[in-house]
Amino acid sequence: MNAPARIIEAPAPALEGPSLAQRLAARGLDGLTLLVVPAALFVLGLFVYPFLYGLWLSFQPKVGGAFANYARFFSDPFLYGTIGTTLLLALPVTLISIAIAVPIAMRVRLMRRQRLLTTILVVPITLGTVLVAEGLLNYLGPQGWFNRVLLNLGLISQPLRLLHNYWGVFISLIITGFPFTFLLTLSYLSGVDPALEQAAATLGAGAWARFRLIFLPLLLAGLAITFCLSFVQAFSVFPSAVLLGAPAGPTRVISIAAYTAAFEEFDYPMASAIAMIMALVQLLIVAGALAARGLFYRGSTAGGKG
Repeated sequence: MNAPARIIEAPAPALEGPSLAQRLAARGLDGLTLLVVPAALFVLGLFVYPFLYGLWLSFQPKVGGAFANYARFFSDPFLYGTIGTTLLLALPVTLISIAIAVPIAMRVRLMRRQRLLTTILVVPITLGTVLVAEGLLNYLGPQGWFNRVLLNLGLISQPLRLLHNYWGVFISLIITGFPFTFLLTLSYLSGVDPALEQAAATLGAGAWARFRLIFLPLLLAGLAITFCLSFVQAFSVFPSAVLLGAPAGPTRVISIAAYTAAFEEFDYPMASAIAMIMALVQLLIVAGALAARGLFYRGSTAGGKG
């Protein structure tokens, strides 16, 4: 008799773990993530590294200990006074720009030719601060069109002094900063569902009540962001303060102090210290605005739209 055939069982295949690509993808590192690398390198090269180098340089004074530059800044009224001067320009300009932008944006959003009107209102952005300053020198000067019209109408007996002082810089910052503020405000208003306003109008709420009870609570969080961006832009004023203000007097802003230290005194560590102080002041104001933002309504403004 033949012996029974022996059944040979094949070994069970070994369980393979996830590949390296799968493990990286599970941690959020895949091919799509690599697209962020160029932007990250750009930020590191043009922002992070210069900031860290400037911070290190500020602690390397020509004379004295590590904090000598900061001690010199806060012990000299001519230097630390530039903080108050800059805030006195940047804060009113930012608040007034927002106060003007909100009603204009409320009106423009309802107009049929919204794109055309928006384009006209943002033209100053394309001009630049230097060109705007040159235009104001011709328009608001003692022999400019503005004073000539007032003199010919008999409204004034002598030209108004609107340049080379606080008001010249103030007007320039309003002109150049308003378009940016307006565009941000209009974008936030466009995100509010019109059905909310229509429902309030149906219930008998007037225009002011609709704005105060519906639009304003929804806009406040966005306006806080607008305030931060507009404030940072106004706080870094330099060309307007030089061309339209009095750089050695009432419009000696902190950026002029940094420029003087770097390119007139050739004290780059001191200039870096002033730049760090400038950044700190901006950070404190922005942090305060963002902290206050959390007190406002943070829900959806769409009302189910879309």
